[in-house]
Amino acid sequence: MTHPRLSRRGTLLGALALAGCQTTAMDLSGTGTVAGASSGAGKPAALLSANTADPAMGQVLQAFIDLGAKPVSTLSVEQARRQPSMADAARRVMQQQGLPTTPRPVAQVLDLMIPGPRGRIPARLYNPGGGNARLPLILYWHGGGWVIADLDTYDASARALAAETGAIVLSCHYRQAPEHKFPAAHDDALAAYAWAVGHAERLGADRHRVALAGESAGGNLALATALGARDQRMPMPAHMLLVYPVAGTDTRTPSYLENTAAIPLGRDDVLWFVDKLTRSPLDLQDPRLDVIGKADLRGLPPATILNAGIDPLRSDGERLAQALRAAGVAAEQRTWAGATHEFFGLAAVVPDAAEAQRLAATRLRGALGLGAVPLAGS
Repeated sequence: MTHPRLSRRGTLLGALALAGCQTTAMDLSGTGTVAGASSGAGKPAALLSANTADPAMGQVLQAFIDLGAKPVSTLSVEQARRQPSMADAARRVMQQQGLPTTPRPVAQVLDLMIPGPRGRIPARLYNPGGGNARLPLILYWHGGGWVIADLDTYDASARALAAETGAIVLSCHYRQAPEHKFPAAHDDALAAYAWAVGHAERLGADRHRVALAGESAGGNLALATALGARDQRMPMPAHMLLVYPVAGTDTRTPSYLENTAAIPLGRDDVLWFVDKLTRSPLDLQDPRLDVIGKADLRGLPPATILNAGIDPLRSDGERLAQALRAAGVAAEQRTWAGATHEFFGLAAVVPDAAEAQRLAATRLRGALGLGAVPLAGS
């Protein structure tokens, strides 16, 4: 099946080109934010970069296309939730390479339900072991634009964080749009954090050593949770791991214009997600969504921000790091130029992902007092 964003015959060459930076005939005037507010710019996007996917990343993209995945912006919500994910594509590549497709081992994996503001929240606990001592705790939120995906889709990321850091990871789901509009997911995330800190001993964790982590929309939830914890005078987390987070509402940043039709996430896909999430343009003024433009970032914990070069959200990460530093918050940001959105959990087949996971673990171990060596095998 030919992917709608590919040129003739949907070849890997086409995937590599379109996954990276594209020129476009689309006139982006009058679309300066995800709300569609006019920015005053009136010319088509120009070719600003030459990023192309690394070969290993390209293999996963080709598998994603071969599985029949389409841009979510062309689908209904139900279709988008049913279609293959990049995790499915990675498993296809693992099969092609003769690699085992079994999940990365973690000593204990337990599904549970935790109380939320409007009902129970599904969660999954990953305990790497380590004797009788209480381990630090990492709360993790998955991506999916606040609309699609679940704990299973991002299982590889949560397992990697537990195995690489030696900390307990609590991966939390949340109410999704369009059935539950903003700020339902954000309310669930903050409630999950409050519950986890208050019940850390029940989880086998140390309530005084807690970090937040998330990917894409989940990175936004982690960041918003840190803001909420500060404002509500909750115990503060020790660190934030933000993997290609949504941190603003401006879609005329350099990375949005460079990656208008990128795979697996392009500009139209972001607009589709935000349309499902928000009730009105007023929601886009909320500091939990327009973090860079509206939030007071003072007093937040140190942050590690990881980005892909071939991703509309790359500039969000770069600008967020600058804004955090300007507010007196320590922030380290790194971009993998040949990687695309969703690369972080693909370490089994994408070397950049393995490197990103190691950097994330190093930063988290340092913040959580775990030292330089992970407690579980990596």
